[in-house]
Amino acid sequence: PAGQAKKMNPVDAPSFQLIQTPADLNAFAHRIRREKMLGVDLEADSMFHYKEKVCLLQMAGNGENVVIDPLEVNDLSPLAPIFKNKNVCKVLHGSDYDVRSLYRDFSIEIDNLFDTQLASMFLGEQETSLGAVVNRRFGVVMDKRYQKKDWSQRPLPAGMIEYAASDAVHLIPLARMLMEELEAKNRLEWVEEECALLAGVRPVGNGEEPLFLRFRGAGRLQRRNLAILEGLLQYRRKLAMKKDRPLFKVFSNKSLLAIANEMADTPEALEHTGCLSAKQIRIYGKTIADVVKKAKAIPAKNLPVYPRKRRPKVSPRVPDRIKAIKTWRDNIAAQLELDPALLFNKALMTAIAVKKPSSTKQLGEIEGIRNWQVKAFGKEILKGLADVP
Repeated sequence: PAGQAKKMNPVDAPSFQLIQTPADLNAFAHRIRREKMLGVDLEADSMFHYKEKVCLLQMAGNGENVVIDPLEVNDLSPLAPIFKNKNVCKVLHGSDYDVRSLYRDFSIEIDNLFDTQLASMFLGEQETSLGAVVNRRFGVVMDKRYQKKDWSQRPLPAGMIEYAASDAVHLIPLARMLMEELEAKNRLEWVEEECALLAGVRPVGNGEEPLFLRFRGAGRLQRRNLAILEGLLQYRRKLAMKKDRPLFKVFSNKSLLAIANEMADTPEALEHTGCLSAKQIRIYGKTIADVVKKAKAIPAKNLPVYPRKRRPKVSPRVPDRIKAIKTWRDNIAAQLELDPALLFNKALMTAIAVKKPSSTKQLGEIEGIRNWQVKAFGKEILKGLADVP
């Protein structure tokens, strides 16, 4: 029942409270509103439904560990001020999806986020999943057997709720440990700035844009094939909405790309591609073939064009500058035992090489650069650029 602590299995696992009523949620929000640090995790149903949603929200702090059921308590507004309170550090692991989901479903914004996966990366750790990090740090083996289950089912089996409750409790001690290590390496400010930017990510809406703009490989297609792909993507989305299934469980991206490439406009041609099962061809083959035929009939002047940014003319010295920055970056990354791309990615190195800043002020004005990058490495970068003939 709500309000009662439940003991997990095994015996040494943390106890938790399942919150399924507004009254219990309000009481919990009141108890933890002045906490300095809260562990946060969530479970969603993106593997099972077209329109994904948060199905459980786990929070730990003040000696409490709760599992909130937003399918029973759909108004999580009592928690919004806590997530927005900059004096309360919200600890998440691999938070990009969680930040977007909380905003999408509940309009919850996060101020003062600390991402333990990001922190682990800036400490040079190779395996950064929560299970790997917790196992290495605390010797705890986390149970992941329910990871890919349907979290929207109700009632949820007790084992699944217990599984969900096991994640958030590790986050606060983990965060404190990582913060100390980052401070010792003078990298805490780096992670704090990255986390502040991560807290601002939002769900991506497609709006009226063509679906192919978010499809990997679409940019390599000819215009006719691109029109076919768009028709197939629109049909898949319509079918996914009708069936309430995720897109990848209707037709795979690989299958749609193959059909678009081959321009298969008959069930026999679809069979020849080998990208759909016999059952799929039997049920959907004629409709898919009609989609392809319709796209093949579009007048050439009306075919879609994949938007491409025109590359500005740059100095012939830019490649030399990129090479100099990359060589310097790789050496520094090796010394710091960090992934080089974590320090400066290819796009940023290219932007720096094109702009060729002559001061830290100019360097700091380059789009995408972080304050910590300018502060920690700005002078070295400027010197390296000045040394390029």
